[in-house]
Amino acid sequence: MIKVMKFGGGCLQDGPAFLKVSEIIGRQKQTAIVVSAVSGVTEQLLAAIEQSKRSEKNIPGILARLIQKHRLIIDAILLPGREKQRLLATVHSQLTQVRRLLTGIAFHGDLTPAVRARLLSCGERLAARLLAGLLVSRGRKAKALDAHLIGICTDDNFENASIDRERTRKNFTNRVKPLIHDGVIPVISGFFGRGAGGAITLLGRNGSDYSAAAVTYALNAACLEIWKDVDGFMSADPSLVPTARRLERISFAEAAELSYFGAQILHPRTIEPLAGTKARVFIRNLKRPESPGSEIVAGRSEREEAVASITANRSLANIRVHGAGIGSKPGLLAGISSLLAAASINIYSVLTSHTCINLLLDPGDGRRSLQRLKAMANGVIKRIELEEHFALVGVVGDKIMEKEGIYARIFSAVAREKINVEMAAAGASPVACYFLVKRPDLDRAVRAVHDEFFP
Repeated sequence: MIKVMKFGGGCLQDGPAFLKVSEIIGRQKQTAIVVSAVSGVTEQLLAAIEQSKRSEKNIPGILARLIQKHRLIIDAILLPGREKQRLLATVHSQLTQVRRLLTGIAFHGDLTPAVRARLLSCGERLAARLLAGLLVSRGRKAKALDAHLIGICTDDNFENASIDRERTRKNFTNRVKPLIHDGVIPVISGFFGRGAGGAITLLGRNGSDYSAAAVTYALNAACLEIWKDVDGFMSADPSLVPTARRLERISFAEAAELSYFGAQILHPRTIEPLAGTKARVFIRNLKRPESPGSEIVAGRSEREEAVASITANRSLANIRVHGAGIGSKPGLLAGISSLLAAASINIYSVLTSHTCINLLLDPGDGRRSLQRLKAMANGVIKRIELEEHFALVGVVGDKIMEKEGIYARIFSAVAREKINVEMAAAGASPVACYFLVKRPDLDRAVRAVHDEFFP
């Protein structure tokens, strides 16, 4: 049976990390690998785009830093020889494409979504080539495969694309499965795919997790292991709650909600491609490969405790749209959503009353949203405000809707800390509720709720 293994940027930060990854892969038989970019490379490419807009003179320095970062890894993992020279040439070839794209941005002073997606996909492509080269040098048959060329198919959304899992499965049946059956380890670049129009599309932050799930479905694999630099899902962020516990099992629904509300372990859509399959999913820690990690199960987690985990999102913006009877105005909310969607602005959540509509947004979208919505401030809309001081606490568990008194315990714990709840919502998901507090109160609020349920 085929196993899919995904390695994130935290697992690919330097030469010793690559060597550790190759040791883990070396113990497998039939396997496919999905990789993120080397740690920090996507951030460098994002910075490169902004610097190139300002001046073409910045480009040589950008490329030198990218070459140096990958050269240091190659020097650490390969001895001098033909394979090392081939890999160095490959890196230079890939970065030549980056130089051309950055030069085009500098010349035109503009950046299209298609060019941005091509540029940001380069980190994963480079990482796949480095890991495949290392495996080959260790006597394994391995091949780096670019996601858009082997057929990870998506829609045409350049920033947050959705995978077409049936078209992807058809492509993988023809192009990837034969390699695995011949003993080749495919090392597939995560984070991007190919849109219906043929252009490269990105899958959003942590999109390599989503890629790996699609690969698991496409190969009809029995197991997906997502390797990180953490032990798995925890009862809270250990940096906020030192006594946080590892969760042995967590349901698909719980994992999705934790990711959505702030946990950085998984892409929120990771589980979608696996709906209806029997694939087992594990989060594993590269630093402690002996640890079983967390298993994500298709059904309920069968945990006795009502609450699985408390998560946090430290940075949110809230748009308040005020007006008499605004909550009962037909079509108004649809118009607001359409206006923001046209600007690729995602709304995390909506809370409404008779006189106010609240829109929770990414902080980077707050001011853009305010400017766009001001055009609607007439008639029934009387006033629009932007609030940027909120943080979100999410409480997730399979049984929070079933056990009496859960919400009372949550808000009593917060009240004992003399923290005011600014806004709250429950019932949108049967496994999650959330509330907003002022940003300086976030850490205490998370600890208070965790102590209530995990004494």
